[in-house]
Amino acid sequence: MWIVYILKLSSGAYYTGITNNIAKRIKAHSDGKGSKFVRAHLPFIIVYIERISGRSEASKREAAIKKLSHKEKEKLIAETERW
Repeated sequence: MWIVYILKLSSGAYYTGITNNIAKRIKAHSDGKGSKFVRAHLPFIIVYIERISGRSEASKREAAIKKLSHKEKEKLIAETERW
């Protein structure tokens, strides 16, 4: 099981990533050991999680989300904010 996730950073920017261990990845981001972009914009909150069966599909979904505008990402998050 792979997870596509979006973090909302302190700057208001969104960071999209994938992982097969969300707890470990979020801890790495929190500890400043995830991505340089997240580290530069701490703290963050998790605003979106989508479970996907395979890595290839997760990578494709991540790429599609990264192409969205800021407004489109906000709409995606608002539409799925039921979890």
